[in-house]
Amino acid sequence: MDKSKVYLEVPEFTGENVPVAVAARVMKKDQQFIRQGIILGFLKFGVAFKKEGSSQYDYYISPMKFWEETGFVYAGEEC
Repeated sequence: MDKSKVYLEVPEFTGENVPVAVAARVMKKDQQFIRQGIILGFLKFGVAFKKEGSSQYDYYISPMKFWEETGFVYAGEEC
């Protein structure tokens, strides 16, 4: 029985939204790819919702989930 353990140091996250522009830059994709990936559900690090009466979506990209998927730590930098 293998009793070795792996520990992972998790960075601190503020919960601040990762902007779509930053996610696109990090992933080397365009912003529309990020938006559609979130809407269609294949990019699991964010959510999209449409406010009642609006035709536009709002996006929230979790900094922790984005880090888990990409290894990038968002520290509030501008795009």
